[in-house]
Amino acid sequence: MDTANGNATTASAAPAAPAQPNGHREDPGGFKLKFCTVCASNQNRSMEGHLRLALANYPVISFGTGSLVRLPGPTITQPNVYKFNETSYDSIYRELEAKDPRLYRANGLLNMLGRNRNIKWGPERWQDWQVGMPRVKKETDKGFEGMEGGVADIVITCEERCWDAVIDDLLNRGSPLNRAVHVINIDIKDNHEEASVGGKAMVDLADSLNQVAKEEREKVGATAFDSGSGAARASFDERVPEVIGEWQERWPNLPATWTLAWF
Repeated sequence: MDTANGNATTASAAPAAPAQPNGHREDPGGFKLKFCTVCASNQNRSMEGHLRLALANYPVISFGTGSLVRLPGPTITQPNVYKFNETSYDSIYRELEAKDPRLYRANGLLNMLGRNRNIKWGPERWQDWQVGMPRVKKETDKGFEGMEGGVADIVITCEERCWDAVIDDLLNRGSPLNRAVHVINIDIKDNHEEASVGGKAMVDLADSLNQVAKEEREKVGATAFDSGSGAARASFDERVPEVIGEWQERWPNLPATWTLAWF
């Protein structure tokens, strides 16, 4: 007899579920909120969140907020530096592999970049993102379906300075779309182990937010809710802090901050 989540079951109670690729789950269909994950260089934490949310069947995109992409080098004063939007994950992988394969395998960079190049082409910068512009030539990105229009409902940042950068940028843009967006920061340490934990926490938060969104969408009507207008989504917006509070109790080691902003 096995015990799962406190419930005793016999081994022969049900046939084994077919294996799914690394965290993938069946798509239940129905309404889904659109997500955006953000860290400094669009390499580790935001990309782990991007992958986890995509495997959970959420529309998702990801960005970095730094001026340049910075990755550890042979010493603390010799980082590997690249430009956003111009350098592919594959080219970074091949460059580091040629420089010092032993070092960059040992510190996990090659494994991380190998994952990243299977998610999308290369690191993108938040400040260069044109919200509401169709994301052309992005069809092969994981999580692309649903993000074609280039608008997100929820932005999840991975440290306070990234949250500040996103909020400052949104204020500077002047809300041209007049569309609400929830910006949530989850403090995740920038290492591979903590990024993995953070990715799981993001999916848990996404599931909770999406359930509440579906409930409020049924009340006001799909057309109104999907338009993204403040009036149609007011009831959902009001429930978000409560959802985050309940999520925080489940993930006490990942401090969260929230604000409602506008695209």
